[in-house]
Amino acid sequence: MSGRAFMAAATVIAAAAMFMAGCGGGAGGETGTSRGTGGAGTPGELPQATTYATLKGLPLDDQPFGRADGTVVRPKAPLPISAQAGGPPLATLPDKQLGGPTWVPVVESRAGWSRVLLPSRPNRVTGWIPSSPDKVQTARTRHLVKVDVSDRRLTLLDSGREVGSWRVAVGDGKTPTPIGRTFIMASLAPPKATYSPLVLPVGAHSETLDTFGGGPGTVAFHGWPAKDVFGKAVTHGCVRVPADALTRLSKAPLGTPVEIVA
Repeated sequence: MSGRAFMAAATVIAAAAMFMAGCGGGAGGETGTSRGTGGAGTPGELPQATTYATLKGLPLDDQPFGRADGTVVRPKAPLPISAQAGGPPLATLPDKQLGGPTWVPVVESRAGWSRVLLPSRPNRVTGWIPSSPDKVQTARTRHLVKVDVSDRRLTLLDSGREVGSWRVAVGDGKTPTPIGRTFIMASLAPPKATYSPLVLPVGAHSETLDTFGGGPGTVAFHGWPAKDVFGKAVTHGCVRVPADALTRLSKAPLGTPVEIVA
């Protein structure tokens, strides 16, 4: 299935404004508080696996630099998440994220079950969900995004072929861009495109800040008006990309795997 066939870019004004307040930088931009423990859900209820949650008892990705095969799934309705295939539910994967559909990459499969990357804290948290056709829609993305933090370069691949490579700005020494594999979680259009016409949050968070501008510290790809930042480590964890890179990234479907290496 092609990327555009299953990508739905959500224009969520409040969420977009929140992400830009956190990722923007400059005067009054990337402000944050030290990383805290956070909460996840109301007592007595299973936490929702969203970018706002901190999940407990679920396994971390044991191959943080492994390459997924491009299989992505979308829950047709909220699904239970377990630490083992068929185990007791510890959280719930909602069918929507930030106003758009939830698409998550599959990193391991067993009969009737898929282990997927989740958009919550801690980074690289995973969980098992049912994979039967009545529970999930399954597709495959041809795209892969690679970010080399040391080289400060983003590369976009389509079916294993490089289709673009750009110098980008990454997190600085105190607020580094988190390492490991993640995925494009949502596509947001800010109401006022002061810094970028589009924000692409991923399923990873700052390891050193608990919040960005009132948001949950979610890392994102976004543009930047000043070209002199590209090639530098100057952000609070987000990856600032040139306009052409943002345009290309916006065409990759939700759930597209992202590999971030040191």
